[in-house]
Amino acid sequence: MKNRKRNSNKANTPCITYLERAGVSYTMHSYTHDEGNSSYGLEAAERLDVEADRIFKSLVVEVDESQLLVCIIPVTHRLSMKAVAKAHGAKKAQMADKSLVQRTTGYVLGGVSPIGQKITLPTYIDESAILYESILVSGGMRGIDIELKVDDLQLITQARYISLVV
Repeated sequence: MKNRKRNSNKANTPCITYLERAGVSYTMHSYTHDEGNSSYGLEAAERLDVEADRIFKSLVVEVDESQLLVCIIPVTHRLSMKAVAKAHGAKKAQMADKSLVQRTTGYVLGGVSPIGQKITLPTYIDESAILYESILVSGGMRGIDIELKVDDLQLITQARYISLVV
């Protein structure tokens, strides 16, 4: 994998800026997002012709009604709130409010990248990611996915690997 810049007709995202500055190797994959499709990850798999289990979504979760976390899981699975709460030593976990997610990360839903967020949040990656040399995560906007080595993603997000899915 090598650094590949986006087409000049699209603006840079904080994710891509971060990767470029950090010198992290990645490949950008882009497609035209269908605004009527709310299943962003599965749409990406189909449009990019990539195995859906290699595309991971970034979900922002609130634990104990005060702290936000990022959970990176395959788009083909559902997040286990019990697993998140247990991993973080919290009593309960729930999906964070959409407007809070956008304000905190700087990204719109369907384009939330685990990289280059406004505020660095504790991050967890589902352990299934280690089955792959590289995975795809959102590049910071709908229709842009970034492929990078799993170890690089873990390193730059300072994430812990745990079982996160139902």
